[in-house]
Amino acid sequence: MNTLKRIDPRRPFTITADGLKRITLGVTGVTGSLEFPTHGGASHREQAKPRRSTAVPQRVILVAAHADRGALDDHARQTLAGAALIADSATEVVLLVFGEFSGDAAALGADKLIELPMFDRRSFAPLDELNALAACVAAYAPVHIFLPDNATGDGDLGRRYAAAANASVATHVVEIDAAHVAAYVQANTAFAARKLPEVVLLAPNAVDPKLPFVGAGERVMWRFDGEPASQQGVVRDLGIEEIDAAQLALEEADFIVSAGNGVSDVPAFERLAATLGAAIGASRVAVDDGKFTRDKQIGATGKTVEASVYIAFGISGAVQHLQGIKDCRHVIAVNLDASAPIAKRANLTLIADAQETIAALNEAAAAARTARGTGAALLNSTAVVEGALA
Repeated sequence: MNTLKRIDPRRPFTITADGLKRITLGVTGVTGSLEFPTHGGASHREQAKPRRSTAVPQRVILVAAHADRGALDDHARQTLAGAALIADSATEVVLLVFGEFSGDAAALGADKLIELPMFDRRSFAPLDELNALAACVAAYAPVHIFLPDNATGDGDLGRRYAAAANASVATHVVEIDAAHVAAYVQANTAFAARKLPEVVLLAPNAVDPKLPFVGAGERVMWRFDGEPASQQGVVRDLGIEEIDAAQLALEEADFIVSAGNGVSDVPAFERLAATLGAAIGASRVAVDDGKFTRDKQIGATGKTVEASVYIAFGISGAVQHLQGIKDCRHVIAVNLDASAPIAKRANLTLIADAQETIAALNEAAAAARTARGTGAALLNSTAVVEGALA
């Protein structure tokens, strides 16, 4: 008799006390008290990684980046990984975070973490940040300073510091090792290389953030006592102008809810998007059916997006659509088909009817709005999404 256990390919997941857990076919996994059949002795849980170095540090590489809602974005994690990969056993990687940080610094490759929660990414304080960075450099005397070369504050801070300190700098770096950096020049028609400078501004996707090791992850209590430039009248923050998320270009949206063939009540879907403060996207099928305009289409033949949070309602996840969301940080899928391609891409999958889920979320938002007021309802609805990603 054949006693070989088979795994139903239509149900590549299990429901546990911790919620829905996807499993990889032919791989062992342990969740709670449930054990899955072994195959080759592999474990579904990620094996513990070794420390990059346990030697006494003689040098420091400093990585500076802004946090967003307590975490570093992909570009910042790539920059930190780049510094950790070129650091030798006698070099310590110090991470300076502007803003609150609740992530795992060791897993990202940092040996020490300095957190400056007084700096909010939504506020404009370039001189204060420059003074804080300079003070940290004076305290640790790093041989190199790494920052993401982006348009959200880090790239500007790196250039300001290099100019103020008269330091050597390389921008838009796409290639790096312990001896040199390289970047495209002359409208990307030439490739230039130079010796590793004091300040390195790394281009996005130049380094794979997945590391084979971890750092020490020591949290350092470091206080910056510089006088705020805003109080000296040098810089005045005019604040951020809020606009309706529906008016935001999908390429610039940080939070997107997207509808597919499983969404039949478009007005209800649009009400949910407005409540969550999210931009609206759609699959090609939904656009072809006339439910949404062509500018809302996400995929290889539509828009490519880089949202921090992407919620797909009733989208099966054709390869063209998955290509359009490949750079999204957190993907949540609501779909009745647990084996749909979108479920394999998603960080969190809810096996449920998309339309019923939208209605339930709208009802929950309406109840919260009645109980606590409009502003609290918005916060409560957003907290549901953030809690699911925690």
